[in-house]
Amino acid sequence: ITDTNEAQASFDLVLAQEIAANNNLEVARSTLQQISGQAPAPLATLRPSVKLSAPEPAQITPWVGIAEQQNYSVLGQQISLEAAKRQIKLKRAGHLPTVDLVASRNFSNINGNNNQFSNGSGTSNAIGVQWTIPLYSGGSVNSEVKQAVALEDKARSDLEYARRTAALNARQAYLGVSNGLAQIKALEAAEISSQSSLDSNKLGYQVGVRINIDVLNAEQQLFSTRRDLAKVRYDTLMNGLKLKAATGALKENDLVQVNTLLVPVYY
Repeated sequence: ITDTNEAQASFDLVLAQEIAANNNLEVARSTLQQISGQAPAPLATLRPSVKLSAPEPAQITPWVGIAEQQNYSVLGQQISLEAAKRQIKLKRAGHLPTVDLVASRNFSNINGNNNQFSNGSGTSNAIGVQWTIPLYSGGSVNSEVKQAVALEDKARSDLEYARRTAALNARQAYLGVSNGLAQIKALEAAEISSQSSLDSNKLGYQVGVRINIDVLNAEQQLFSTRRDLAKVRYDTLMNGLKLKAATGALKENDLVQVNTLLVPVYY
């Protein structure tokens, strides 16, 4: 009876976990539908025997250096900094004299009812050069220059922050890929061991040296290992895409290659 109660308790616990997992799955599908605007079809899964490759180059330093230079956020902040520098030159030019080419054309038409000699029309043209020397404008130019300098400092700080963020993302993604590949190798070996343990416990149960709880625990261990292995594979694949995104090297062809690793699921 003790073995039976333990098996029933394990069954009830797993049933509750299954209900929670189905709920999380439906929430995730609803979120995906909100993004795509349509109900998601059955999602493809990774092939069971898929082999993921290590990043090239195999050192973290080159990836971090590329991310600090070619990340899209970094490139955008570099453009903002250059624009801020040019804005300073533009504001400082407010102290300089200016030369303008001025041209005008006037047309007049006069009509008088009392005196016919007052009627007439004419056109006058004028062209010239206007020289303007700013003497004092209430300090507005100096204030605009100070503001532009402050904005340049902000742009430089934003650029440094973008570089640090890109470097951090590259490090995290690279370590995620490297550690993920190591975990995949370990979990693949654990899956083989768990399968052997399950087979041994089944055989022991048949000859009477193992009880049903031993078989159930071995099955739970096997499927937990398979679940962890599947998750690590997905995480490693995503970290590989994140690594290329952090370095500004993510292309459409990378997603096409990921699609070749997937197999559709039919219900």
